[in-house]
Amino acid sequence: MVWVPLLLVACVVAGIGCARLCRASLAADRPTAPSAAEHELTVLEAAYLAGGPLRVTDLTLVTMHRERRLLLAHTGWATVVDGATGSRDEWERAVLGAIGPGGQCPIPAVRPAVAGADAVRSLGQALVDRGLAVSEVGRREVAAGVRAVRAAFLLSLALGTAAALLVPGAERTLVVAAFSLPLVASGLCLLIGRVEVHPHTRWASPAGQRLLSGLSPTDPLTALATRGPAVLEPELRAALRGHAPVRLR
Repeated sequence: MVWVPLLLVACVVAGIGCARLCRASLAADRPTAPSAAEHELTVLEAAYLAGGPLRVTDLTLVTMHRERRLLLAHTGWATVVDGATGSRDEWERAVLGAIGPGGQCPIPAVRPAVAGADAVRSLGQALVDRGLAVSEVGRREVAAGVRAVRAAFLLSLALGTAAALLVPGAERTLVVAAFSLPLVASGLCLLIGRVEVHPHTRWASPAGQRLLSGLSPTDPLTALATRGPAVLEPELRAALRGHAPVRLR
């Protein structure tokens, strides 16, 4: 029964990892403002809740492009067309500041610079204060929980393989069945964590998600805010990705 201590280690590590992820998920879902659902969302707030700072950046870039204050080329470059009228709000000023005095800059360099601007951080913090967004601390805890469950799954797999090699062939079926418990538990928890509460895709709290679900996608900017660049025409999608679209002949 040399494999039993290995099984106990796998079960303990899997249990700790799953408990950590569940605790982080529940903390992220805990409402902080009971009246948050009474507020309506602006299109920028919807963009943040649906896709985070980069979605806010994409929405601002596309809005400036459609109003002919900025040119987003399919080659992946942003060019300022009208810098004087393009600075009407702090998000557009952040875009112009990221592009720089030359008036032209690769879009892949503009997007992270704008996403980290004070205006975008203030927008996110305001949504957190209203109970509509998950805080940065909450996302970090969820990310740590996902990493812990992933490590538990890999450890259980390694220990189960080692245990199966250590026992006689007649006992391997029992060993595999025993190690399936921590493997299945950590695997399911990891799957749920990746789909439901992954920190890179989960920006909205339950209250924020309810408000997002009530938005109509008929307006092009609202559709971009809630669904991302996939709703854009191919040239603009290629511009935001930073390369030209592939044309089939």
